[in-house]
Amino acid sequence: MPDSVYKIIELVGSSSESWEQATANAISKASETLRELRIAEVISMDVTIKDGKIESYRTKLKLSFKFEGHH
Repeated sequence: MPDSVYKIIELVGSSSESWEQATANAISKASETLRELRIAEVISMDVTIKDGKIESYRTKLKLSFKFEGHH
């Protein structure tokens, strides 16, 4: 296996349905522009509240992908 380097970025996904959907939304959006996504680590989860009810679920992710530098 050749040596490789991975870059890590942080993203926040949101959903009106669930933390799982918030995570999926963030990964789906990231995959539109980033190639070779490898790991998504959920750092934290929270909710936004409006009028005493949950308005949206949010997950903060660390997302790693293969870093391809130019030689």
